[in-house]
Amino acid sequence: MDTLLHRFGSLVKGVIAGFDRIVFKGKIRPLIYSTGMQAFLSTHGVLNKNYKDWVTNQSKQIIEYADKYSQDVFGHKIEYIKSFSIRKDDLAHNQQKKLGIETGLIGIWSCVESCDTFKSAYNEESKYPKITQHKSRCKHLYFYYDHADYGFISIRLQTWAPYDIQIALNGRKWLCRQLDKKGCGYIISDNKFLHIDDYELAQQLLDSQEDMKWEEMLNEFIPLVFPLKSQILDKGLDYYWTLWQSERAKDYIFDSPESLKPYMNNLLRHAFLTGTSDRVLQYMAHPVKADGQPYSKSNLELMSRVSLWCEGMRIRHWVDKNSLKLYNEQNVLRVEMTMNNPGRFLVHRHTERQDKSEDKKLLPMRKGAADIKVRAKVSDERIKSFTEHLATFEDKTPIKELMSSVLDPFTLKGKRIRSLDITG
Repeated sequence: MDTLLHRFGSLVKGVIAGFDRIVFKGKIRPLIYSTGMQAFLSTHGVLNKNYKDWVTNQSKQIIEYADKYSQDVFGHKIEYIKSFSIRKDDLAHNQQKKLGIETGLIGIWSCVESCDTFKSAYNEESKYPKITQHKSRCKHLYFYYDHADYGFISIRLQTWAPYDIQIALNGRKWLCRQLDKKGCGYIISDNKFLHIDDYELAQQLLDSQEDMKWEEMLNEFIPLVFPLKSQILDKGLDYYWTLWQSERAKDYIFDSPESLKPYMNNLLRHAFLTGTSDRVLQYMAHPVKADGQPYSKSNLELMSRVSLWCEGMRIRHWVDKNSLKLYNEQNVLRVEMTMNNPGRFLVHRHTERQDKSEDKKLLPMRKGAADIKVRAKVSDERIKSFTEHLATFEDKTPIKELMSSVLDPFTLKGKRIRSLDITG
């Protein structure tokens, strides 16, 4: 039973829980380290001393293809962004609104940003240049789509080797597409559903997202944004996908903002005052001693913060790059789990080389796309731990405020109505 929902009663129209923002990163495993890159260059007859010329030439061709893609769709080349601090999502949303794009490519932008790459450096021991890992800056391409199946998507491609790629999508925007196909009406503001005609159907569709064949779906975008992959790289060099960041959200959708507002002060007060280090660690499933304190060797960084958020308020608990937060926006109360460091959670699974017939072991959760269902389950458990404690909040509203609706006189249709005398 959802105890928090029980506290709100009939004020809540519906509840949905599922992924919000999810960010995948694709890497070509053999090219992650310098030894792999060195072997690749040797196979293709590229001398170490010529590496810079080779990689800049490949980068030029990748950008030229993106220019042609943009030219074919919009009639102009890709747009250059001068600063990495400019929010690309905002540029894409503004362009989508300006051009009235419902589905398809929204735009392509480029920006010079930091990257993990390689360089050719003279090696004193071997007396000739060797390929070494190197932190540098190169041009990145940003592709934005409003996909007919998955909704708003951003793709970031590094134009220097090892050609890392990042794909971000939003489970709520994806749900919009799913509801549209089912003919189910809804009202949405940004990524918050203010109303859904069929909440049960919406939850079923959110649950179905977890069953997606993720690698197959993510690989569909490669030919669009990196058509030269098969030409630059060997056929067997495919992307290995990890879920770099996930946001799992549970939304309590109230009948109106006015119904939710009175609860927020009490919920935030309760969450903050009782959000002691031992309790927050329990929210995040971290082991603690019998007295509730963390073990001395845990070396955890923990932080809680209360702030204004959009039209409402927010509290957020951080533990070691993962967080739980509670906030309100319009008539939606959202509890959200952001996971950046899944390795902090222990789950029963097989090791990579273990036979599937053997018993599973208790091991740190992995980032691989194949473990998304496990990640969803752990996130839901952490949200439940948080909401069950939130449900114990006490109403601290002064009795005067509670009774003011019947004790204070008011005006109705120009006539003054006397207050109720509860003393008889």
